[in-house]
Amino acid sequence: MDYYTTWVHQIKTPISVMRMLLQEEDTGEHRELLAELFRIEQYVEMVLGYLRLGGESRDFVFQEYDLDSIIRQAIHKYAPLFVRNRIRLSYEPTDVRVLTDEKWLLFLIEQVLSNAIKYTPEGKVDITVTRDKVLRIADTGIGIAPEDLPRIFEKGFTGYNGRADKKSTGLGLYLCRLTAEKLSHKIKAESVVGEGTVFSVDLYRERLETE
Repeated sequence: MDYYTTWVHQIKTPISVMRMLLQEEDTGEHRELLAELFRIEQYVEMVLGYLRLGGESRDFVFQEYDLDSIIRQAIHKYAPLFVRNRIRLSYEPTDVRVLTDEKWLLFLIEQVLSNAIKYTPEGKVDITVTRDKVLRIADTGIGIAPEDLPRIFEKGFTGYNGRADKKSTGLGLYLCRLTAEKLSHKIKAESVVGEGTVFSVDLYRERLETE
């Protein structure tokens, strides 16, 4: 475990160097390489999340956070992919505050956004927050087959979409479930094939649980 954790942190250095070099000149080739480098960074973050969530991690700091700020961080990170893939994004600012861990909730939101972009060849993604603290991320993508829907949060499960994509690890949504459990949030998905998917994260937590 220590070896893999060290490796993940070490690999970040050459990734950062490559990003700096590619940003020195704005060409079509460099933009394509930056997009692929972004995918590598996603996989590295996924591995680090897997390592941390798989053990008895104490890497959690619970307090009240401004949900709008967390959502905007995720949007900012994935903005280049929305532009590159010509996917519209709709989000209305929220004044909701939630009891959570900022870093891990951001990780969860990023994983769901990554999934939405991957399986939405065209259309849009809507991010909304209800007054009872339910975060909803809805896309107009290819949707999830009814027989796959009950298993999408299982470790290693890729389903029809993952098999067709040939690049799915089957870890992203599994890590979302683990993260939600660690945060005492609830995550669920609804989907219609050919119309899209909605992921809902119930962020309500009792204030007494804060540390």
